[in-house]
Amino acid sequence: MREIIFDTETTGLDFRLDRIIEIGCLELIDHFPTGRSFHVYINAQGRPVHPDALQVHGITDEFLAGKPTFAQIAGELQEFFGDATLIAHNATFDISFINAEFERIGIAPIGREQILDTLVLARRRHPMGPNSLDALCRRYNIDNGHRTKHGALLDAELLAEVYIEMIGGRQTALGLEIEFGNNGGGRSVEIDISVMVRERPLPSRLTEMEQAAHARLVERLGKNALWRVLR
Repeated sequence: MREIIFDTETTGLDFRLDRIIEIGCLELIDHFPTGRSFHVYINAQGRPVHPDALQVHGITDEFLAGKPTFAQIAGELQEFFGDATLIAHNATFDISFINAEFERIGIAPIGREQILDTLVLARRRHPMGPNSLDALCRRYNIDNGHRTKHGALLDAELLAEVYIEMIGGRQTALGLEIEFGNNGGGRSVEIDISVMVRERPLPSRLTEMEQAAHARLVERLGKNALWRVLR
């Protein structure tokens, strides 16, 4: 299963008038980062960065002056997205901007069925909140100390870690291919692993009632239940 974690930075909050000025994307296959990414800064074509937005991401009009336009990077972005599930935090904001940019250059919009919003997922898992990206990093003990300003690629990297934790953590890989870098001469090896175990297991997030219901379910499954085998 292919998923793309992505984030955008913009000149302001109005997708009808403001423009995307940064996009950062990371590829996941079966919930694991592959190392493939797409990252670009974009010329806002005369739309100035609002002072409030500048305080958030620190991207200036002067910095963007020589960057490509959205039309120039749209094809590469579409190719990277492909038919993957597109995952963003508060995805309505990002998709509204991307679809507005697509509309300006005659490209069909991205359908809602292709989108997964981690803010919606977080609110379901943690209804008492807070559920901002920073708050979720704290909840899942993910280091975000280097996040002094918002940045599309940095935020996508943090969101990838948060998303993996929200869906159960790094415990589902069956065949992980690792690409060796310069030290390995560019060789690939296949590693067969059934479970990637944490040094310190995450505490259960189930209520006592949910744990009791799960125990009854396992009891009905009999002594060969997977939960008993792996215990």
